[in-house]
Amino acid sequence: MPSSASTAGGSRRGRLSRSGDFERVYRHGRSRANRHLVLYVFPRPGEQADGPPRLGLSVPRRVGGAVERNRVKRLLREAFWAASERLRDGQDFVIVARPEAAALAERDGLAGIRGALEQLMVSGVVGESSRAGGESDAA
Repeated sequence: MPSSASTAGGSRRGRLSRSGDFERVYRHGRSRANRHLVLYVFPRPGEQADGPPRLGLSVPRRVGGAVERNRVKRLLREAFWAASERLRDGQDFVIVARPEAAALAERDGLAGIRGALEQLMVSGVVGESSRAGGESDAA
């Protein structure tokens, strides 16, 4: 059933699910962090480089119980896919929620999570400086 695999942000293809994919992004990707989130970005190699961005989430138990973790994951997915139009194809993203993310989600909801994620996206990991060719925005 194709419709059950669809989400607001795209199909299940838009998600990282294999541990090897997560490991590659963690080991070889670039990262930025704030007190709420850590964002890892890595360009996909070879023929996979043409596909749309893919997202992986890691929300550890330190964030809270299952209800809190699921809420944080839902908000992270929604915030990420809302910003995905500005992202280049062929990149994998992993977002790791820190324990403070649960308090942010409770206090500010989607707007708070979106703000924390936007802060990381505009700070250089996702912008023009993340191109594989080594281009930089710095003057």
